[in-house]
Amino acid sequence: MDALYDDPAQVAFYDWDNPWPEDFDWFLTLVDGAGSVLDLGYGTGVFSVALAARGARVVGVDRAGAMLAIARAREGGNRVSWVEGAAQGLDLERRFQAVVMTGHAFQTLLTPQDRAACLATIARQLAPGGRFFFDSRNPAAREWEQWTPAATREVRAHPDFGLVERWNAAEATDGAGVIEYQTQYRLQDGRHWQARSRIAFPAFDELEGAIAAAGLRVDRWYGDASGGPLRQGCPDFIPFGGLA
Repeated sequence: MDALYDDPAQVAFYDWDNPWPEDFDWFLTLVDGAGSVLDLGYGTGVFSVALAARGARVVGVDRAGAMLAIARAREGGNRVSWVEGAAQGLDLERRFQAVVMTGHAFQTLLTPQDRAACLATIARQLAPGGRFFFDSRNPAAREWEQWTPAATREVRAHPDFGLVERWNAAEATDGAGVIEYQTQYRLQDGRHWQARSRIAFPAFDELEGAIAAAGLRVDRWYGDASGGPLRQGCPDFIPFGGLA
Protein backbone atom coordinates (compact mmCIF):
# COMPACT_ATOMS: atom_id res chain seq x y z
CA MET A 1 0.00 0.00 0.00
CA ASP A 2 1.19 3.49 -0.91
CA ALA A 3 1.96 5.63 2.16
CA LEU A 4 0.44 8.62 0.38
CA TYR A 5 -2.94 6.90 0.75
CA ASP A 6 -2.54 4.69 3.80
CA ASP A 7 -0.32 6.59 6.25
CA PRO A 8 -2.65 8.76 8.39
CA ALA A 9 0.08 11.41 8.77
CA GLN A 10 0.33 11.85 5.00
CA VAL A 11 -3.38 11.44 4.29
CA ALA A 12 -3.85 14.53 6.48
CA PHE A 13 -2.29 16.51 3.62
CA TYR A 14 -4.39 14.97 0.85
CA ASP A 15 -7.39 17.31 0.68
CA TRP A 16 -5.15 20.32 1.26
CA ASP A 17 -2.91 19.23 -1.60
CA ASN A 18 -5.80 18.10 -3.81
CA PRO A 19 -8.74 20.50 -3.42
CA TRP A 20 -11.94 19.99 -5.40
CA PRO A 21 -10.73 19.92 -9.03
CA GLU A 22 -12.60 21.44 -11.93
CA ASP A 23 -12.70 17.90 -13.34
CA PHE A 24 -15.30 16.93 -10.76
CA ASP A 25 -17.75 19.61 -11.94
CA TRP A 26 -17.81 18.02 -15.39
CA PHE A 27 -17.72 14.44 -14.08
CA LEU A 28 -20.91 15.17 -12.11
CA THR A 29 -22.70 16.00 -15.36
CA LEU A 30 -21.78 12.58 -16.80
CA VAL A 31 -23.83 10.81 -14.14
CA ASP A 32 -26.57 13.39 -13.78
CA GLY A 33 -29.83 11.66 -12.97
CA ALA A 34 -28.28 8.34 -11.94
CA GLY A 35 -30.15 7.09 -8.89
CA SER A 36 -27.41 4.71 -7.77
CA VAL A 37 -23.64 5.14 -8.20
CA LEU A 38 -20.65 2.95 -7.39
CA ASP A 39 -17.55 5.11 -6.84
CA LEU A 40 -14.38 3.03 -7.15
CA GLY A 41 -11.19 4.43 -5.61
CA TYR A 42 -13.04 7.22 -3.80
CA GLY A 43 -9.97 8.56 -1.93
CA THR A 44 -11.11 10.86 0.85
CA GLY A 45 -14.70 10.70 -0.40
CA VAL A 46 -15.15 14.20 -1.82
CA PHE A 47 -16.78 13.06 -5.06
CA SER A 48 -18.87 10.35 -3.39
CA VAL A 49 -20.34 12.86 -0.96
CA ALA A 50 -21.08 15.30 -3.80
CA LEU A 51 -22.95 12.55 -5.64
CA ALA A 52 -24.97 11.73 -2.53
CA ALA A 53 -25.79 15.41 -2.05
CA ARG A 54 -27.40 15.35 -5.51
CA GLY A 55 -29.72 12.56 -4.40
CA ALA A 56 -27.89 9.46 -5.61
CA ARG A 57 -27.55 6.31 -3.50
CA VAL A 58 -23.78 5.97 -3.39
CA VAL A 59 -21.46 3.12 -2.47
CA GLY A 60 -17.77 4.04 -2.28
CA VAL A 61 -15.05 1.39 -2.49
CA ASP A 62 -11.38 1.99 -1.71
CA ARG A 63 -8.65 -0.17 -0.20
CA ALA A 64 -6.96 2.67 1.77
CA GLY A 65 -8.10 2.51 5.39
CA ALA A 66 -6.66 5.91 6.35
CA MET A 67 -8.66 7.59 3.60
CA LEU A 68 -11.77 5.71 4.65
CA ALA A 69 -11.49 7.31 8.09
CA ILE A 70 -11.49 10.79 6.54
CA ALA A 71 -14.34 9.93 4.17
CA ARG A 72 -16.56 8.68 6.98
CA ALA A 73 -15.89 11.80 9.08
CA ARG A 74 -16.54 14.18 6.19
CA GLU A 75 -19.66 16.34 6.38
CA GLY A 76 -22.28 14.36 4.49
CA GLY A 77 -20.22 11.19 4.74
CA ASN A 78 -23.04 9.43 6.57
CA ARG A 79 -25.05 9.50 3.34
CA VAL A 80 -22.58 7.19 1.59
CA SER A 81 -22.09 3.46 2.16
CA TRP A 82 -18.32 3.03 2.50
CA VAL A 83 -16.56 -0.25 1.68
CA GLU A 84 -12.89 -0.93 2.36
CA GLY A 85 -11.61 -3.18 -0.41
CA ALA A 86 -10.04 -3.42 -3.86
CA ALA A 87 -11.87 -2.89 -7.14
CA GLN A 88 -10.40 -6.08 -8.58
CA GLY A 89 -12.72 -9.01 -7.96
CA LEU A 90 -15.35 -6.90 -6.20
CA ASP A 91 -18.89 -8.29 -6.23
CA LEU A 92 -21.50 -6.42 -4.21
CA GLU A 93 -24.28 -8.58 -5.66
CA ARG A 94 -26.16 -5.58 -6.92
CA ARG A 95 -26.20 -3.35 -9.99
CA PHE A 96 -25.72 0.40 -10.24
CA GLN A 97 -26.97 2.95 -12.75
CA ALA A 98 -23.44 4.41 -12.88
CA VAL A 99 -19.97 3.11 -12.02
CA VAL A 100 -17.24 5.75 -11.87
CA MET A 101 -13.53 5.99 -11.12
CA THR A 102 -12.15 9.52 -10.85
CA GLY A 103 -8.92 11.23 -9.85
CA HIS A 104 -6.87 8.99 -12.18
CA ALA A 105 -7.37 6.17 -9.67
CA PHE A 106 -7.41 3.76 -12.62
CA GLN A 107 -3.68 4.40 -13.01
CA THR A 108 -2.93 2.81 -9.65
CA LEU A 109 -3.71 -0.51 -11.38
CA LEU A 110 -0.17 -1.31 -12.48
CA THR A 111 -0.62 -4.43 -14.62
CA PRO A 112 -2.87 -5.42 -17.51
CA GLN A 113 -4.26 -8.16 -15.27
CA ASP A 114 -5.29 -5.69 -12.57
CA ARG A 115 -6.85 -3.37 -15.13
CA ALA A 116 -8.77 -6.26 -16.68
CA ALA A 117 -10.03 -7.30 -13.23
CA CYS A 118 -11.21 -3.77 -12.48
CA LEU A 119 -13.01 -3.50 -15.83
CA ALA A 120 -14.67 -6.86 -15.16
CA THR A 121 -15.91 -5.42 -11.85
CA ILE A 122 -17.36 -2.41 -13.66
CA ALA A 123 -19.20 -4.71 -16.08
CA ARG A 124 -20.42 -6.96 -13.24
CA GLN A 125 -21.76 -4.07 -11.16
CA LEU A 126 -23.25 -1.96 -13.97
CA ALA A 127 -26.98 -2.20 -14.60
CA PRO A 128 -28.34 -2.58 -18.15
CA GLY A 129 -28.65 0.92 -19.54
CA GLY A 130 -26.18 2.23 -16.97
CA ARG A 131 -23.13 4.40 -17.58
CA PHE A 132 -19.49 4.11 -16.66
CA PHE A 133 -16.42 6.29 -16.99
CA PHE A 134 -12.89 6.57 -15.67
CA ASP A 135 -9.90 8.79 -16.44
CA SER A 136 -6.36 7.77 -17.34
CA ARG A 137 -3.56 10.11 -18.42
CA ASN A 138 -2.38 9.91 -22.02
CA PRO A 139 1.23 8.63 -22.02
CA ALA A 140 1.93 10.63 -25.20
CA ALA A 141 1.42 13.86 -23.22
CA ARG A 142 4.29 12.79 -20.90
CA GLU A 143 2.85 14.73 -17.97
CA TRP A 144 5.29 13.12 -15.54
CA GLU A 145 8.13 15.10 -17.12
CA GLN A 146 6.68 18.16 -15.36
CA TRP A 147 6.74 16.45 -11.97
CA THR A 148 10.16 17.77 -11.00
CA PRO A 149 11.23 19.50 -7.77
CA ALA A 150 11.89 22.71 -9.70
CA ALA A 151 8.42 22.74 -11.28
CA THR A 152 6.39 21.56 -8.29
CA ARG A 153 8.16 22.97 -5.21
CA GLU A 154 6.01 25.47 -3.31
CA VAL A 155 5.38 26.70 0.21
CA ARG A 156 1.76 27.10 1.31
CA ALA A 157 -0.14 27.45 4.55
CA HIS A 158 -1.84 24.34 5.94
CA PRO A 159 -4.71 24.95 8.42
CA ASP A 160 -3.21 22.56 10.99
CA PHE A 161 0.54 22.53 10.26
CA GLY A 162 1.29 26.12 9.27
CA LEU A 163 3.68 26.66 6.36
CA VAL A 164 4.41 23.47 4.43
CA GLU A 165 6.98 23.01 1.70
CA ARG A 166 5.88 20.35 -0.79
CA TRP A 167 7.28 18.97 -4.03
CA ASN A 168 7.26 16.01 -6.40
CA ALA A 169 9.93 14.13 -8.31
CA ALA A 170 9.15 11.51 -10.96
CA GLU A 171 11.23 8.95 -12.78
CA ALA A 172 10.58 6.08 -15.17
CA THR A 173 10.81 2.54 -13.84
CA ASP A 174 11.78 -0.70 -15.50
CA GLY A 175 8.09 -1.62 -15.62
CA ALA A 176 6.46 -1.01 -18.98
CA GLY A 177 4.48 2.23 -18.84
CA VAL A 178 4.93 2.63 -15.06
CA ILE A 179 6.20 5.84 -13.50
CA GLU A 180 7.39 6.20 -9.90
CA TYR A 181 7.15 9.58 -8.25
CA GLN A 182 7.92 11.00 -4.84
CA THR A 183 5.68 13.34 -2.88
CA GLN A 184 7.39 15.20 -0.05
CA TYR A 185 6.08 17.46 2.71
CA ARG A 186 8.39 19.42 5.03
CA LEU A 187 7.19 21.50 7.98
CA GLN A 188 8.87 24.51 9.49
CA ASP A 189 9.65 22.53 12.66
CA GLY A 190 11.71 20.06 10.64
CA ARG A 191 9.19 17.23 10.36
CA HIS A 192 9.41 15.65 6.91
CA TRP A 193 7.26 13.02 5.20
CA GLN A 194 8.04 11.26 1.95
CA ALA A 195 5.97 8.82 -0.10
CA ARG A 196 6.86 6.84 -3.19
CA SER A 197 3.99 6.14 -5.56
CA ARG A 198 3.79 4.08 -8.74
CA ILE A 199 1.20 4.68 -11.44
CA ALA A 200 0.70 3.19 -14.89
CA PHE A 201 0.16 5.01 -18.19
CA PRO A 202 -1.58 2.44 -20.40
CA ALA A 203 -1.76 3.25 -24.10
CA PHE A 204 -5.03 3.94 -25.87
CA ASP A 205 -5.00 0.70 -27.86
CA GLU A 206 -4.57 -1.34 -24.68
CA LEU A 207 -7.44 0.46 -22.94
CA GLU A 208 -9.71 0.08 -25.95
CA GLY A 209 -9.05 -3.65 -26.17
CA ALA A 210 -9.38 -4.27 -22.42
CA ILE A 211 -12.69 -2.40 -22.24
CA ALA A 212 -14.14 -4.45 -25.10
CA ALA A 213 -12.82 -7.70 -23.58
CA ALA A 214 -14.64 -6.89 -20.34
CA GLY A 215 -17.99 -6.72 -22.13
CA LEU A 216 -18.21 -2.93 -22.08
CA ARG A 217 -18.74 -0.49 -24.92
CA VAL A 218 -17.52 3.09 -25.28
CA ASP A 219 -20.08 5.53 -26.66
CA ARG A 220 -17.65 8.42 -26.61
CA TRP A 221 -14.00 9.01 -25.79
CA TYR A 222 -13.09 12.35 -24.24
CA GLY A 223 -9.60 13.84 -24.26
CA ASP A 224 -9.79 15.98 -21.19
CA ALA A 225 -11.93 16.49 -18.11
CA SER A 226 -13.89 19.38 -19.54
CA GLY A 227 -15.43 17.28 -22.31
CA GLY A 228 -12.82 18.04 -24.98
CA PRO A 229 -12.37 15.63 -27.88
CA LEU A 230 -9.89 12.80 -28.14
CA ARG A 231 -6.95 14.21 -30.11
CA GLN A 232 -3.23 13.79 -30.54
CA GLY A 233 -1.43 14.80 -27.37
CA CYS A 234 -4.63 15.24 -25.34
CA PRO A 235 -3.98 15.02 -21.59
CA ASP A 236 -6.44 12.23 -20.80
CA PHE A 237 -8.28 9.19 -22.08
CA ILE A 238 -11.82 9.20 -20.66
CA PRO A 239 -14.11 6.46 -21.95
CA PHE A 240 -17.84 6.97 -21.40
CA GLY A 241 -20.26 4.19 -22.17
CA GLY A 242 -22.15 1.17 -20.88
CA LEU A 243 -22.56 -2.58 -21.23
CA ALA A 244 -21.85 -4.04 -24.67
